[in-house]
Amino acid sequence: MNKNVFRNLSYGVYVISSLDEGRCTGCIANSVMQITSSPATVALSMNHDNFTNSCIDKSGLFAVSILSEESDSSLIGRFGFQSGRNVNKFDGVAFTMKSGLPVIDDSCGYIVCRVIDRMETSTHTVFLGEVIDGDILDSAPAMTYAYYHNVIKGKSPKNAPTYIPEDTISDDSGSKWVCSICGYVYDGETPFEELPDDYTCPVCRQSKDKFIKK
Repeated sequence: MNKNVFRNLSYGVYVISSLDEGRCTGCIANSVMQITSSPATVALSMNHDNFTNSCIDKSGLFAVSILSEESDSSLIGRFGFQSGRNVNKFDGVAFTMKSGLPVIDDSCGYIVCRVIDRMETSTHTVFLGEVIDGDILDSAPAMTYAYYHNVIKGKSPKNAPTYIPEDTISDDSGSKWVCSICGYVYDGETPFEELPDDYTCPVCRQSKDKFIKK
């Protein structure tokens, strides 16, 4: 089976937030969909290994911050490639509390949900959420997974439904510098034989020592 076919499905890029006994936490997800319009209900797929999964399970609440094409790509690195068990991901991030949950200011809209049901798969929980709040914050186009993959040139976190283990970078045009944390590929007009000492990944903000030449 060619798993790359799943990339033809439509996905967004979202920061899913919840509470860890009152502490704000969250992670990146790309599998969110509207189920009904009245009452407004959405479904969220979340890996069992994500700390945010257990926080949603305990609190019964989650919020969806919809990232736009103009959102700072470092949000994806911050929320997608480190664990809320060990890091306060909202430290230094502008957010606003909406109906008791943190919503990213640098997003084009948000939805706040109360969990009304769930379905378990072997690796993921599908939470059904009744929408209790939501609004549009910016007119910029929502970021799609295709945009993230093709323009930002990032890869899916390992717990994402769209993660493909054999998702490697291949390019016949020559060697590339690839971030070993988030998969970002430096493809500037002038290739670097060596990355500048002060170079940082624009997605996950890791330093040059995390880049591998391929």
